[in-house]
Amino acid sequence: MRFPLTLPALALLSCSALAQSGAPPASGTASVLPEVDVVEQLNQARNSIVPNLGATSYSIPESQIQLQSQGANAPINQTILRAPGVAQDSFGQLHVRGEHNNLQFRIDDVLLPEGITGFGMELDSRFLSSVNLIDGALPAQFGFKTAAIIDIQTKDGAANPGGTVSFYGGGNDHFEPSFEYGGSQGKWTWYTEGDYLNDNLGIENPTPKTAAIHDNTSQYRGFGYLSYVIDDTSRISLITGASYQDYQIPDNPDQTPMFDYKGVTNFNSADLNENQRQQNSYGILAYQKSFDDFNIQAALFERYSTVLFTPDTEGDLIFNGLAGAENQSLNSDGVQIDASYDLNDKHTLRFGLQATLAEQHADDPLEVFPADSTGVQTSDAPFAIDQRDYRAGWLYGFYLQDEWKILPSLTMNYGGRFDVVDEFTHENQLSPRLNLTLQATRSTTLHAGYAKYFTPPSFEAVTPRDVAATNNTTNAFAVQQDDPVRSERGDYFDAGVTQDIGSDLRLGMDAYYKEAANQIDSGQFGAAIIETEFNYKYGNVSGIEWTANYNHGGFSAYGNIAISKALGKDIDSQQFQFDPTELAYIKTHWIYLDHNQAVTASAGVSYTWENTRLYADFLYGNGLRAGFANLEKLSPYYPINLGVEQTIHLTRTEDVKLRFDLINVLDQVYELRSGTGVGVGAPQYGPRRAFYGGASFDF
Repeated sequence: MRFPLTLPALALLSCSALAQSGAPPASGTASVLPEVDVVEQLNQARNSIVPNLGATSYSIPESQIQLQSQGANAPINQTILRAPGVAQDSFGQLHVRGEHNNLQFRIDDVLLPEGITGFGMELDSRFLSSVNLIDGALPAQFGFKTAAIIDIQTKDGAANPGGTVSFYGGGNDHFEPSFEYGGSQGKWTWYTEGDYLNDNLGIENPTPKTAAIHDNTSQYRGFGYLSYVIDDTSRISLITGASYQDYQIPDNPDQTPMFDYKGVTNFNSADLNENQRQQNSYGILAYQKSFDDFNIQAALFERYSTVLFTPDTEGDLIFNGLAGAENQSLNSDGVQIDASYDLNDKHTLRFGLQATLAEQHADDPLEVFPADSTGVQTSDAPFAIDQRDYRAGWLYGFYLQDEWKILPSLTMNYGGRFDVVDEFTHENQLSPRLNLTLQATRSTTLHAGYAKYFTPPSFEAVTPRDVAATNNTTNAFAVQQDDPVRSERGDYFDAGVTQDIGSDLRLGMDAYYKEAANQIDSGQFGAAIIETEFNYKYGNVSGIEWTANYNHGGFSAYGNIAISKALGKDIDSQQFQFDPTELAYIKTHWIYLDHNQAVTASAGVSYTWENTRLYADFLYGNGLRAGFANLEKLSPYYPINLGVEQTIHLTRTEDVKLRFDLINVLDQVYELRSGTGVGVGAPQYGPRRAFYGGASFDF
């Protein structure tokens, strides 16, 4: 395992060493111990700089994470799936409110730049103090990726002193040891976490069978948090993380060979040996200051990611007529400044900027067979096509907004942002934002808003291609048109209500509507699990969500139902990736986007009695799209999960927790993808029934 010795990697090493020693960084003078409430006050001040005024927000605290299927052992995408309007897809992808990804991750209110898309997530559920899904008509501080904000608040050693060592394992030879440790001394606060995972179901199984073929994954993840309280109104924080993930690409047996390779005409598709390696590291250095009526946080951030896909050259050529490696890296550096100023009792101004420089290197050699103009192979000896690329580009964003308390019960948040993309596309937009929040009664809150959105294509998801370079080969494109991917421009409307019934039950309803030009979508167009973005000239997304949360004593329950409709018409970029018949149909017809799921739901219940916790949850999806132009729909699915956790108190500060989880109790066989649809690669099935268990020691 190797990470570049950048800010994230070096900081992670220092946090890990700190955890092992149990001591803070050396200091020449004695320091006053920070009170937990001082740290909490600074956290509250930081959150007040960029509040989600008027947007729709759904919070999942650490206590609820522990009561979901597999608890904090589950990847973070499984945690987010418990929020309303979130549909699951293959390769760990999430779709919020009918959008394809378009998610912005923030850690302690600082933007985490995008990495190269692959599968799995390098973020871990263990270091979450809470995660909030913020969507709807977003206030002006949120730009670029706007389908939803994944707002992560991390644990710190002041509120979470001590440590945990745990082991979790079970089905598919799942093996996952982990540790956490945090504390505070003097003006220093720290927290670090790490885990190792080995599993024989690394990516969704392309067959309905219980066990996948050639699907092992080995993963390392680490996270570190370190802060120094300068005084009661300021601090400096360092957040860092790194991950290393090896994946075998699962095999789909009984596939028919299509080409001849040096006299070989037969190959068992169950013996293919494709692999993909992903590395990520990130670091955030933030300074926060509050004085009088002014609050500010300034942060530098960095993220480095790489993907290496290695094909099975012989097998890929025999089945596909091409074998392409993917070796890509992306480095992003940037700055983010957010500030607020209380002008008077009625007006609070908020303003800030974001700037990111991204640099991508790609070395994607391709082997193909010669072919005639009709695509018929003319030789069994392949030849190589060199595909290399280097690009650099900037994103800039500036915003200004005013929170106006018109009445004690009525607040308007209005403003705008100006965004510039200077990458492979050069575009900009001034985007007004407006939100109204009305506290109609002590228990009823109404909100409504409008947002103009400007969404640049993901820098790493648009790779320049010389379409003519593969003419007269077995990888020739039937369509030669290759218009550039453009930024999406949308008008978004949102309105909702929350109703508290007593002190235990909260109900919510929210509706949204979006009209878009150059709607961005993405698809898998090669063997590597790296997606490429493209545009629909017209896009339309709408839906409605209902939520319910109940807590009383040791009993808690939640439920979410979402109805969504996502449509697109006329693919107007990256046309060479598509079948000409399908492309012509979509040019004159509105179609469902491939990730559209009309009905999505999630629910869970738990009960705590003394030292025992019982829990159950399920996810429901009525099926993503499939077939020619996404005219078909897959079957509904509803896997049910059960679990129990028992706490054994050893001493006042030491506990042992035993956990048992049963996944997909009914052993339902269900497809997430059929392998058909616009931009859809291989078929994927959801996990079959599996048993997991673990033990953790808290000290």
